[in-house]
Amino acid sequence: MEFSSHQLETAETLLQVGRFLVIFIAARAIAELMVRLQLPTILGELVAGVVIGVSGLHLIVPPGAQAELSAAASGLVATLSEITPEAVRHVYDETFPSLQTVSQLGLFALLFLTGLESELDELVAVGVQAGTVAVTGVVLPFALGTAGLYYLFHVPLIPAVFAGAAMTATSIGITASVFGELKWLKRSEGQIVIGAAVLDDILGIVILAVVVAVVGGGAFSVGPVVKLCLAAVAFVAVALFLSRTAAPLFDWVVDRLKAPGDVAVASFVVLTLCCFAAQAIGLEAALGAFAAGLILSASKHTHDIDAAVKPLVALFATVFFVLIGTGMDLSVLNPLDPANREGLIVAGFLLVVSIIGKIAAGWSYVSKEPTNRLVVGLGMMPRGEVGLIFLGLGRQAGILTPALEAAILLMVIGTTFLAPILLRLVIPAEPEPEVVAAAQPTPAQ
Repeated sequence: MEFSSHQLETAETLLQVGRFLVIFIAARAIAELMVRLQLPTILGELVAGVVIGVSGLHLIVPPGAQAELSAAASGLVATLSEITPEAVRHVYDETFPSLQTVSQLGLFALLFLTGLESELDELVAVGVQAGTVAVTGVVLPFALGTAGLYYLFHVPLIPAVFAGAAMTATSIGITASVFGELKWLKRSEGQIVIGAAVLDDILGIVILAVVVAVVGGGAFSVGPVVKLCLAAVAFVAVALFLSRTAAPLFDWVVDRLKAPGDVAVASFVVLTLCCFAAQAIGLEAALGAFAAGLILSASKHTHDIDAAVKPLVALFATVFFVLIGTGMDLSVLNPLDPANREGLIVAGFLLVVSIIGKIAAGWSYVSKEPTNRLVVGLGMMPRGEVGLIFLGLGRQAGILTPALEAAILLMVIGTTFLAPILLRLVIPAEPEPEVVAAAQPTPAQ
């Protein structure tokens, strides 16, 4: 049955607007509850995604998920646009990538803000500690996970290696959001975790490239891996150099701009250039977004940049975290389903190893100053969207059994939800200004 372009455009508009409406209402409602429970708001956004996603109301369903858009939602749009529910689902799948694009903008804005608020001298000062934490946090989960699956659960080597690789990830977006909200981003622990998460991201990219080459049956060679490592080192080195030298040039340009929005537009140009450069040399664009913020962290317009970017983070990063939750299928948690039991047993093993491996990394570095090592380890724990990317690649390659696929998903879900809760329990609450003022000794008269 053919439909007019006007009918299809109406359906598309209703779906686009309706998705944002559902996301923001659900995220804000549950985030408000989390604030009252003294938990990070990101946890509310993840829970909101679960509620409206494939494990809940099916109002937001990523294409390819083993679920369909709810009949009520598709029926309402079909009635208003005068097309069939089947046509609505087709339009829904076609337009979903635009929502994912918005969510990526939110991630980039969040990482840009993280780089902007990072103390460069402190970040460089903890470089050795961050490197140690990153390497330990990658090697331990990978080695223990792969060996355990292969020897204890008799999983074939390639799927075991792939699952071990999925455990190496750290979601810098979730980590940055939690530390920023708890006011620990500029402390030494926050800087170690952010630096380690960036290096962890680079190591994850290298591991991903190796695993994909092996899984794809291609001839593995050391050359491309070495080239990727050199590209990552060069990119970070250039970013650190520009963070020392490029801010004055940025300020000079902004001071000569007269049109409204000069700071926001100029900052966005730097952000997109860095993302493009990172992607062009085979790295993740998210790394470029963090580098862009780091480059502008010495600008005299930092306050104005911060004020311009924070509304974007509040809007678009919410979409990013909610979408993570929408793709989590909690039906694999049902122990009454015999098909889930093997996956639950393997998942328990992967979850324990994934937690221990990252927490142990908090004790792997040497520091002259006292630091909260448990906070560092917990900050490296969430896998989030990075773990889901690994899972998606494994699903596409067809190398994961249903049980192992469910186990990896549960590991991602567990670490993603546990990390914000545990960090909130470990990190002491900031005292109220009145309490601080009251605690100050009064000067002698």
